[in-house]
Amino acid sequence: MDPLWRSVLGMFLRRHRLARGLTLAQVARVSGVSTQYLSEIERGVKDPSSEIIAAVVGALGLNLVDLTEGTTGVLLDSAPAARAVPGGPVCLAGPVALAV
Repeated sequence: MDPLWRSVLGMFLRRHRLARGLTLAQVARVSGVSTQYLSEIERGVKDPSSEIIAAVVGALGLNLVDLTEGTTGVLLDSAPAARAVPGGPVCLAGPVALAV
């Protein structure tokens, strides 16, 4: 079973907060989010809005590109091999023409 996005998000935020030596209260204050809500986000209990995510990520000195790159690997690593395209991989690089 795939991990929930909110769980991956929470792990990412907690890892970066702890790496910076910051407390929940410090990040909450800078981001304008309550300590309780930030704790719930980090534990994967809440699905925050994009505005809240941006505020918390910014309070950690990161941006949304950092968040996207940091969570994509976790999500891809957890994707079962069974989801591979039947018949092998397909290269979609280059121009694509669609018939109408």
